[in-house]
Amino acid sequence: MTKINAKPFLKWAGGKTQLLDEFSKRIPKELKDGEISTFVEPFIGGGAVFFHFNSTFSFDECHLYDINEELYLTYNVVKRDVDDLIECLHNLTETFLSKEEEGRIKYFYSIRDEFNRTKQSINYNTYAKTWIPRACQLLFLNKTCFNGLFRVNSQGGFNVPFGRYKNPKIVYPELLRRDAELLQNTTVHLGDFANSSHYITKNSFVYFDPPYRPLSPTASFNHYSKGGFDDADQRRLAEFFAICDNKGAKLLLSNSDPKNINPDDDFFDVLYANYHIERVPAKRMINSDASKRGEINEIIVTNY
Repeated sequence: MTKINAKPFLKWAGGKTQLLDEFSKRIPKELKDGEISTFVEPFIGGGAVFFHFNSTFSFDECHLYDINEELYLTYNVVKRDVDDLIECLHNLTETFLSKEEEGRIKYFYSIRDEFNRTKQSINYNTYAKTWIPRACQLLFLNKTCFNGLFRVNSQGGFNVPFGRYKNPKIVYPELLRRDAELLQNTTVHLGDFANSSHYITKNSFVYFDPPYRPLSPTASFNHYSKGGFDDADQRRLAEFFAICDNKGAKLLLSNSDPKNINPDDDFFDVLYANYHIERVPAKRMINSDASKRGEINEIIVTNY
C-alpha cells in the first residue's frame, strides 16, 4: 500500500536506511493485516524508519519523540511551512555556491556561529515563523558540514567543521514536500523517550532507535544532545521496553552489537533476555579510520 516514495531529509549518524529491508522482514503480522493504527518512534533521529513505514502502511496517527530541540524544531517546520523553508534554503544555497572555496568556508562558519549565537533566543515551546530560518540553517549545515554529522559540545553548541564538498546538493524540494505530506498525520514531540508512553497501546507499533552504545571507549558518538546516552540510559530504556510490552504493543529495537569487539560482552543479551534477539550485518560508515568502515553486526530486538 505504498502511498509516497519518501526518504529522510537529513543526513544522520546511525541512520537506518540500510536496515530497512531487515526491518521490513520482521514487521508484526498485525501490522501487515492492518490491525495496528498507531506508529510511535521515541528517538526520531533522521527518520528513515518513520518515513518508510508511514509511506507503506495507513496509520491513523504517528507520534515522534526526540530530546534534541533542533530536530523537534526542524521536523515541525517541514510539516507546517515547507515552501517557506525551501525558499530560504534556495537563498542560502545560491549565496554559498556563488563563492570560491575560501569564501564558502567563511560563509559556513558564519552560519554556524549565527546558529549557535541565536539559540538562546529561540522558544522551543511555541511554534513561530522564526523557526523557519533556524531550520534552514540546520539543513544547510547538515548538507555542508563534515560527514553530515550533528554533534554538540557541553554547552549545546553545534561544533562540526566544514565538509569541503566540491558541489554539495543542499536543497531537495520534492523530497521535502513528500516528507511534509507524510508528517501531516504525525505529531512531533520534544521530550524523553519515556514520555511516549501516553500514546503506546495494544494498537501501536513502536520502533526504538536509541543512541547506539559505543563499541569501544574511543568510539563514542552519542552527543546529539548535551546529555549523551550512557549504559544507565540503556538500562532505563530496557525497563521502558518491558512496560510497553506489558501494554500489548508490538516493539522493534535496534542497537550496536558489543560482541563485534568483545565476544563475551552480553550487555544486550542480558537486558533483553526475555525477547527475540537477532544479529544482522550493517556497514558502519562514520569512523575516522577508513579501514574500520566495514561490515559489522547490529542487533534487532522484537517482542513478537
